[in-house]
Amino acid sequence: MIILLLLYVDDMLIACQDKSRIQDLKKMLSEEFDMKDLGVAQKILGMEIQRDRTAGRIWISQAKYIQKVLEKFNMQEAKVVSTPLAAHFRLSGQQCPTSEEEQQVMKNVPYANAVGCLMYAMVCTRRDIAQAISVVSRYMANPGKQHWDAVKWILRYLKGSWRQRIMFEKQKENAGVLGYVDANYAGDLDKKRSTSGYVFTCVGGPIS
Repeated sequence: MIILLLLYVDDMLIACQDKSRIQDLKKMLSEEFDMKDLGVAQKILGMEIQRDRTAGRIWISQAKYIQKVLEKFNMQEAKVVSTPLAAHFRLSGQQCPTSEEEQQVMKNVPYANAVGCLMYAMVCTRRDIAQAISVVSRYMANPGKQHWDAVKWILRYLKGSWRQRIMFEKQKENAGVLGYVDANYAGDLDKKRSTSGYVFTCVGGPIS
């Protein structure tokens, strides 16, 4: 019987089909370390966990985290958009500030902070903004106004989709890992390179 133990600093998840094995492991660990058993997992690292044991489904989301991010950057009242990054955003290095005055203005813009917050959501539960984040993160060193407008667009998209969750569902067939890949043609305006995109799923939900 396999026991999965996921540990990050002082947060831990234990999973096993046999609950008695979980209890035995908890007892063994508590004899060696100071531990607090919080029961069935409902939240970890800012991700909320919900489950329906009867249907064999589990959901993870970051609804509260996304709301905090929107408030942090004063975007909680922003107009909602339906796509992570609109086609009219043709971002390039030519839009980076060139004068000292422009650079000084952008120093007051929390560009790197916002991209970092968005990146955490992307890594955990919001795979749908991965391509948009890959674009805006290219200009972290010297962002311009158009780049900041693109970041705010992503925040506006999250405002309209903050309730979205990833669902994993028990399956009788095709329970393995499935992968999909695609690429654009010379989408990088600076280096004229194509950009590949991929998603891998397992038991119905994206995992990378």
